[in-house]
Amino acid sequence: MKQHYDIVIIGGGMVGASLACALLPASETLDLNIAVIETHPLPDDESLSYQPSYDSRATALAYGSRTIYETMGVWDNLKQHLAPIKNIHVSDRGHFGVARLNAEQENVSALGYVVENHWLGRVLLNRLQQKDAARVDLLCPAEVTGIITGAEQMSVSVKQQDTEQSISCELVVMADGGRSELRKRMGISYSQSQYDQHAVIANVSPDKPHNSIAYERFTDTGPMALLPLEDEGGLHRCGLVWTVPDDQVEEVLALDDQAFLEQLHERFGYRAGNFIKVGERHSYPLKLVLAEEQVRQGLVVLGNAAHALHPIAGQGYNLALRGVVALADKLIQAKKQKTSLGDLSVLQGFYEQQKLDQQRTIDFSDQTMKLFSNRNPLLAIGRNIGLQALDICPPVRTLFARSAMGLGMPAPDLK
Repeated sequence: MKQHYDIVIIGGGMVGASLACALLPASETLDLNIAVIETHPLPDDESLSYQPSYDSRATALAYGSRTIYETMGVWDNLKQHLAPIKNIHVSDRGHFGVARLNAEQENVSALGYVVENHWLGRVLLNRLQQKDAARVDLLCPAEVTGIITGAEQMSVSVKQQDTEQSISCELVVMADGGRSELRKRMGISYSQSQYDQHAVIANVSPDKPHNSIAYERFTDTGPMALLPLEDEGGLHRCGLVWTVPDDQVEEVLALDDQAFLEQLHERFGYRAGNFIKVGERHSYPLKLVLAEEQVRQGLVVLGNAAHALHPIAGQGYNLALRGVVALADKLIQAKKQKTSLGDLSVLQGFYEQQKLDQQRTIDFSDQTMKLFSNRNPLLAIGRNIGLQALDICPPVRTLFARSAMGLGMPAPDLK
């Protein structure tokens, strides 16, 4: 542990580790020293190893996120264990509207990818332990006990084992998740809208291959998503996100496996085949959370600590990743210009650049969820006409697909 760093990243999860990886290409030439502080210990084995698990949680990566990870130099390893999304099927239960997106029609190899969280985390941390990553110190396990804002630099109190010491830096990046205690301690307030829904998540096995199809199914009680995963133990696997009203979540979680699959079929149908196995079930409340202050002098709030969305369309992590590379690019340019990385004008410029992307993505997720949850018959007719138009009109479909793939933002240089 050094006494001073240019950047201290609090949180070594997918967002924090991605930021460190994004800064790596420029770290040596710009003499950029980075600390990543994570409460969990590093994996025992530093080499890349994949431990398959039927119940692994997963994240949907848009095609644009692939481009980002290619720029970071981690895609070749990441692609060893992921499932491509080559088709997306959108439907409205009990109504005629259906829309289909196809990778070949959009001239891409895949519309997106589904990667298990533990594998993505392993690939990112492995990258930060390579010989050319000497400018990055992984402080794990360690805990941040306090942050003090100074006129020229930040002071971060770090506790490792039984030892506590203070390190200084130009910039603190808080990427410690949606339940960030530091965010509260720093007095950063946030707005919150409840959806009165829970997401029930589990992995399920259909009796036939998923053929790289992702399903988005809207129902009168909330949307359902079924994402393709790698096969495991001779079984086909799909990741299920099932939105249920708050007053029904305990009932759904209490169902035995057979009853759960029967109710899933009743809501989802049989387009993916017969479901023959379901794994562990988990749930979490759905709400829209937005930090009202994402930048301060010497401080940036990033990822779920800055914004949490409804999981509809799987845009949350992809939005966070676009923020990661936008911040990395802004910091690299500031370093080249010999400007302090904690300078408020630099950080405000980053936030202004990202604000439109955040608002657009949040509005799309929020309004789509509300539109398809509304039981008004006139709205149902209108939204299903919209789905049909999306299905049969190539220019509209391509515009929608490019937005869903995250191709509306310029690629960062990161050099």
